[in-house]
Amino acid sequence: MELTQTFEAVPQFGLCEAGAPYIARPCAFGIALDERARIAVVRIARETYVNWDLPGGMIDPGESEGQALAREFCEETGWTVRPGALVTRAEQFTITRTGERRRNRCGFFLCTLDAMTDGKIEDDHELVWLDPHEALTRLRHEAAAWAVTQWLRMGRVCHGRR
Repeated sequence: MELTQTFEAVPQFGLCEAGAPYIARPCAFGIALDERARIAVVRIARETYVNWDLPGGMIDPGESEGQALAREFCEETGWTVRPGALVTRAEQFTITRTGERRRNRCGFFLCTLDAMTDGKIEDDHELVWLDPHEALTRLRHEAAAWAVTQWLRMGRVCHGRR
């Protein structure tokens, strides 16, 4: 299934300084469940902070949303996934630790877990399985919490494994 990216009127989250330039950054994130209906969340532990995110990230030039999602999910968790239906789109305004202003244009997709691999390359990322309601309280970005809320409200179910 080819995933396409359109952003007409989507919810926007985060603080945007008027007149300040923000770098538009296309992103794709996954909502995947295990056999106990817990959601995949990545715990990112750095020296001075801990963040919680949905697996996924930036779409590289020439990549489709599905390709980027599968690549990022594996790099962060070690799991290969099959991207599925679009849950929602949203934009997240953020400022990085280095002061870079980003306008993340996010697609959030259901994912089906395929297999655990040795493809994990981000050492500071740890896969944690959380109850979806607990994930809502931990997710760093409001756009990700919005996506999980939309998924819960839609009553969508994603199979945890093949």
